[in-house]
Amino acid sequence: MFALHFARPLRLCLRRPSRFQSTATQSTSISPALLGKARSVAAEHGKLTRQLAIEYDTDVAKKLGGFSTTVKALEDWDLASNSLAELQQLLRDPATDAELRSLAAEEVKDTTNDVVSSASRLQASLIPTHPFAELSCLLEIRPGAGGSEAGLFAGDLLRMYQAYCKRHSLRVNTLKLESETGSGTGSESQIQEAVLEVDGFGAYELLRCEAGVHRVQRVPATENKGRMHTSAVAVIVLPSFPSDGSENLGEESFKDPASDFYVYPSDVRTDVMRARGAGGQHVNTTDSAVRLTHIPTGIVVAVQESRSQHQNREKAWQILRARIAQARREAREEELAQIRLSVVGVAKMGCGDKVRTYNWNQQRVTDHRSGMTLHHLDDILQGGESLDAVMNSVRSWLKERDVEGLIADEEAAGKLAKPSK
Repeated sequence: MFALHFARPLRLCLRRPSRFQSTATQSTSISPALLGKARSVAAEHGKLTRQLAIEYDTDVAKKLGGFSTTVKALEDWDLASNSLAELQQLLRDPATDAELRSLAAEEVKDTTNDVVSSASRLQASLIPTHPFAELSCLLEIRPGAGGSEAGLFAGDLLRMYQAYCKRHSLRVNTLKLESETGSGTGSESQIQEAVLEVDGFGAYELLRCEAGVHRVQRVPATENKGRMHTSAVAVIVLPSFPSDGSENLGEESFKDPASDFYVYPSDVRTDVMRARGAGGQHVNTTDSAVRLTHIPTGIVVAVQESRSQHQNREKAWQILRARIAQARREAREEELAQIRLSVVGVAKMGCGDKVRTYNWNQQRVTDHRSGMTLHHLDDILQGGESLDAVMNSVRSWLKERDVEGLIADEEAAGKLAKPSK
């Protein structure tokens, strides 16, 4: 009898070993590049632990804490992988008796699941945290192609996100809302532009999966021939932060010219004017509307929601900083994608305009990134649990893309580190 050490005690199994052997070889691998990075982190963790034992240092302790999740996941993966290798060797050995073989076959299934689970945790622990992840966010909704129908659908999305945020106890403040009422009795308001501030720790990370073009397919109320129309609405998710920069933003600050959040005041032209549209007599008699133009990029923000020019100016600066910070972040990501493409042939994924389709006739919602399709249109538009399911599927998809990018970075670094012959 063999003396083996498994992750858990062996249990009796009546299934054929060959079936589990096949399963064990299907999805237990992890990229050598990521595994190498994890072992480097573990080595650094050990070095810092010894350093901390000699003399305590706050920065070292903080860095050590950041490594702990990766180290634990690596230990779990090593343990499960070694157990799986022992089990597979036992099953391949012709000298193994039938009873032990049966017990080992049962253990292979559970151990394989442990390997897959620990590999997933290990990969996730290596993904760098998004610099805006912990911030609140601005959610911009703008109708695109489709005329009045696009404006109506923009209103549907506005209400959907408001309901979703309320259900998740996130505070929502309307920074900007421009709409017009269509012709005809009982016509709904058509959104021209809406900007919501979603206030809450991690709101950006929660909602960034919604960025992109949302497409609607339905028969408009004004269509007398029953023809289906396709319209589109753009949803933009931006980081939000206080105008005075008082919130802790890690290493970056509004006062640091090198940060994404800093905007040179001399680069911004300010225009004040009288507000337009509904709002009472006061709106049209005072210069309360504010328009900011960032000259280097051409980004323009105009706000007239409040009667106070001061409040409109604060809101305009908040939106302007968010748009500039996001643009700078995206420019760096695009540059990184080009480097990856030139070195290892991995192109940036997920940049297509269309991210989700809402089909009224079929009561269907399809996300084109994750591939998930649900026939719960009403619940999704009410910000219900079906919307959670779709958003969670996109977050998983984004995680996979992050892992692919991380692998590409590590492989590229490895190629560049090799001396040329």
